[in-house]
Amino acid sequence: QVQLVESGGGLVQPGGSLRLSCVASGFPFSSYAMSWYRQAPGKEREKVAYITSVGDVTIYADSVKGRFTISRDNAKNTVYLQMNTLNPEDTAVYYCNARRLNNVFRGQGTQVTVSS
Repeated sequence: QVQLVESGGGLVQPGGSLRLSCVASGFPFSSYAMSWYRQAPGKEREKVAYITSVGDVTIYADSVKGRFTISRDNAKNTVYLQMNTLNPEDTAVYYCNARRLNNVFRGQGTQVTVSS
């Protein structure tokens, strides 16, 4: 059974940091590229970060470039999103996504709220 379980979300003040984790199971994690998406109420889903299966290439949305860092540990079947200098516009549900060819899996998401 394929599972992607996100954790690490919560309430943080503007300027703060959070580290999201996504633990995968049920598929060959090290063969899949991973991404983090987010969706805020009333807004379209946005892809914020991407990492290749071996972790040699990362790509970021302009809105998070320089503040967010995606990484992975294939030995732990886990992908991370380090989020620094958070602002209220980063408030959203954050999802991890796994993709290899036509196979796509997505987790249930974790809520991130940035507010004073």
